[in-house]
Amino acid sequence: QVQLVESGGGLVQAGGSLRLSCTSSRSIFSINTMGWYRQAPGKERELVAVLLSGSRKDYADSVKGRFTISRDDAKNTVYLQMNSLKPEDTDVYYCNARVNEANYWGQGTQVTVSS
Repeated sequence: QVQLVESGGGLVQAGGSLRLSCTSSRSIFSINTMGWYRQAPGKERELVAVLLSGSRKDYADSVKGRFTISRDDAKNTVYLQMNSLKPEDTDVYYCNARVNEANYWGQGTQVTVSS
């Protein structure tokens, strides 16, 4: 089992920045991949950014160059730094951890970008 606790969402003006945090209940060394997804009401949950094996990172095209995913192993925490935010980035953001065949999700944190 993995519990994920997210923080850092909020309201920001377009062009501003936010940093999301996701802290895992177990060492992230034991987790295959960790990432961030987002979901708007009535829409599919979509990948935003993911940390893959070998320190590789992958991003949705819509956030490349603006968002950065990173990790702090000592704190078992993954971050999503979001810069140059746009109104279309408004969503609920979810942290995800995959351990073998199991998927774990955080409770979600709301990000609202005003124009």
